[in-house]
Amino acid sequence: MHDHTVVKPPKQEQERATAEITELAPGVLRSQLPIDMPGLGHVNMYILEDERGIAVVDPGLPEQSSYDAIESRLTSAGIPLARVHTVIVTHSHPDHFGGAHWLREHTGAEIVTHRYFQVGTDAATVPDLDVEELAELANRPWGSTRPWDAPPWGGEPLQPTGQPGEMPTREKIAELLRHAQPTIRLRDAEPIRLAGRDWFAVHTPGHTDDHLCLFDPTEGMMISGDHVLPSITPHISGVAHAADPLAKFFESLDKVAAYGDQVKLALPAHGHPFPDLAGRANDIKEHHVGRLQRLRDAVIEEGRPLTVPELSTHLFSQRAQGRMADSETFAHAEHLRATGEMIRQDSEDGYFRYVLVG
Repeated sequence: MHDHTVVKPPKQEQERATAEITELAPGVLRSQLPIDMPGLGHVNMYILEDERGIAVVDPGLPEQSSYDAIESRLTSAGIPLARVHTVIVTHSHPDHFGGAHWLREHTGAEIVTHRYFQVGTDAATVPDLDVEELAELANRPWGSTRPWDAPPWGGEPLQPTGQPGEMPTREKIAELLRHAQPTIRLRDAEPIRLAGRDWFAVHTPGHTDDHLCLFDPTEGMMISGDHVLPSITPHISGVAHAADPLAKFFESLDKVAAYGDQVKLALPAHGHPFPDLAGRANDIKEHHVGRLQRLRDAVIEEGRPLTVPELSTHLFSQRAQGRMADSETFAHAEHLRATGEMIRQDSEDGYFRYVLVG
């Protein structure tokens, strides 16, 4: 008897970190730091060298093994740790900001983020916001979005235990968030001098509200963070600041796609650098358009109003079911409601249920 099981090769983003240092352009090196998260085996720490020293992008998780890997990668590239003058954090997830505080403590490096980067769930923690910016960040459609709260679409609050693979405790989340206190906050289109030339901030909300890409017009490169990845799509939360998070993500995909052939190489946070950023951004958008159709089909097939967890089974495998899958499903369902294609019904059991209009 023969086993004909087909084993799929891992996605690029799942590949384990290696010690390899690769030159991508003048003053730009790619290194990889180890992480062990669902669907991810490394984070790319780009090294941008100039006459002052180096800037690093997304310095991994807040743990000693990651700090050791940072030092090891820099040593391999012939760069003393003391030469780090800047840390760029693409967004507020711990595999991206984790080493920022450690690097600042050891080198005095500046920590650069987008203006909306938050170290907590309170918009008041972001300094110097004007009235309109504060309103945009403060007016969450679902009120509090702390990860341990009951989800707005219905269901029980999470019970954090701190066990591996489970939601960390409130104290652990607070500890993680203390690892990145920005010293420089960039506005959209604001320039920053890196690798001896000007790069420009590109605000791309969607995966997070504060996601930052950086465009290098001299070499035609875009640091794309988690916004555009080579072979997977980033998580889109249904409890972001926007009333329609998926529409905001689509706008951000269109924004980077509009650079067209100005971008010759995209530098993602996970996976390999790739050409044709515009093509990949459009592919990701089409992927989500297909998911919207699957939700329409699910409601027609079931012939009744469906809850978010029920809709989620039509988008995600059984193995993937849970709070994150429900959150992304909620984002898709709310997009269909915002565009007038679905109606959301409240019910006595506390669950939202969705039906097609007409």
